[in-house]
Amino acid sequence: MDQAVADLQESKDRWATLPLVDKIAYLDAIKDKTVAVARPWVEAATKAKGLSMGQPAAGEEWLAGPFTVLWYLKDLRTSLVRLSSGIPVLHGYEPTTLPSGQVVVDVFPKSFDERVLFSGVTAEVWMNPEVTVENLGDTTAAFYRAADPHSHVALTLGAGNVASIPFLDVLYALFVEGNVTVLKMNPVNEYLGPLFETIFTELIADGFVRTAYGGADVGAYLSTHEGVDSIHITGSVATYNAIVFGTGPEGEENRRADRPVNPRPISAELGGASPVIVVPGDWSERDIRFQAEHLVSQKLNNSGFNCIAAQVLVLPQTWDQKGQFLDAVRSVMAAAEDRDPYYPGSSDRSARAVEVSDEVERFGDVHPRYLVTGLDPADAQEPWFTTEIFGPVLAVTELPSPDPASFLANAVEFANKRLYGTLGANIVIHPMTERANKEAFDEAIADLQYGTVAINAWTGVGYFLGRCPWGAFPGHTRNDIESGTGVVHNALMFTKAEKSVVRGPFAEAPRSFAKGEFHLAPKMVYMITNKQAHVIGEKLIDYCDKPTKAKIASIAASALRG
Repeated sequence: MDQAVADLQESKDRWATLPLVDKIAYLDAIKDKTVAVARPWVEAATKAKGLSMGQPAAGEEWLAGPFTVLWYLKDLRTSLVRLSSGIPVLHGYEPTTLPSGQVVVDVFPKSFDERVLFSGVTAEVWMNPEVTVENLGDTTAAFYRAADPHSHVALTLGAGNVASIPFLDVLYALFVEGNVTVLKMNPVNEYLGPLFETIFTELIADGFVRTAYGGADVGAYLSTHEGVDSIHITGSVATYNAIVFGTGPEGEENRRADRPVNPRPISAELGGASPVIVVPGDWSERDIRFQAEHLVSQKLNNSGFNCIAAQVLVLPQTWDQKGQFLDAVRSVMAAAEDRDPYYPGSSDRSARAVEVSDEVERFGDVHPRYLVTGLDPADAQEPWFTTEIFGPVLAVTELPSPDPASFLANAVEFANKRLYGTLGANIVIHPMTERANKEAFDEAIADLQYGTVAINAWTGVGYFLGRCPWGAFPGHTRNDIESGTGVVHNALMFTKAEKSVVRGPFAEAPRSFAKGEFHLAPKMVYMITNKQAHVIGEKLIDYCDKPTKAKIASIAASALRG
């Protein structure tokens, strides 16, 4: 570890002044090697998680592994090519201004291929209030705008749940922040380390990347190493606090007094109790089933081991279809496949969590899934509202709903003030209901204090759309960190983004046409009921390698069978 840090200290100035053409060449090499090892990458991940390559659930590993990396590399390369040619990163991205004066940049889709492959999906990035249309360009690509750029040695503490997280964090440190980095693999998925080292062959050979393995002792050693200048962590609040303030009673006292023992700049992505807000409306039976599958997918994707897994379902008390929707949720949870709780301690955590709840329903035989109902939204001490439950458990609460507009206001206040964390919030709303309550809906989106807000989509969509910054809503302090500080991904290199707003279709095509939604999307590929997810995932890798219209047609054909 000492040698790794010393190597990076020696090379950081070379990285800071390296011509952009050389950095682009590194990205090209990374892309080619990612394609080459994509299958063994997914084979290793599925084996570790108790899956088989022929299962639709293996699609999660194709999508959240090599595909997300390749999609990000494409956007990151475009930004570097523009910078190398003296073209602004945001060339072609026309900002708009909300009635409040807030600047918004429409970032997705931007090509024919994107409109076909992700039909019905859109994304915007909302800027901090001080940003104007005139100064927007000055708030991008800070490292590349510096007259005398400096690189630091950054420690990346990798996540153990989703394969692409540590990989993307390294790419962000290198190509957006301009830092060389040591990646400390998480013991849960350190089996991917050799594959990552293969992909980073050139960067490792030239002294710009190093890897480390081991447990908390290794992380603690590197976090306090005199040669490490900054740290990024994806993980738990407990780990963040241990790094910043120390452990035990002394560490807690340090936190309360805001007395850090680690002086380094530390960015973090830490999860939270993510809400799914269901706005009352007039839904068909197929709407109810589709959205129940969508909701349960947001919970059970990757066995529930996601930082933005749905945790709290927020329902309207007087919605006359509430019971029907909950019954559909129960049906989908019961029909879902048992999944290996591969993440250490997850079964015990889930069991302890449901023990303190009165109304608990269990699904599954060997590896249970839980639905917890009857939670009092006014209970400020309710554990489901104050603690991230990293596992296959969904909690339900209900709020007053005299009408959709009032319910939206109640739900936003509940999400902002009662729920722990600000990483991601989801809203489900019928298009007709949205149009009838446009002012209240727009106000709700503006008021939600979350880093990613998803409308009729999962906030996980914002994760893989690499142009969107990924992180908590800005403003957390280090001794009350909640979902973290800083962002990653962010291929457009925004420095003053407030949040991302992503949209998906309320209904699949062609059923959506009657609702005023004109797109071609069938069932979303990340839904656990999509029977072609593994096929689509592998085809997307082939497309990212060498895009053609024929490959898009093949992907679309598989999607229609999903």
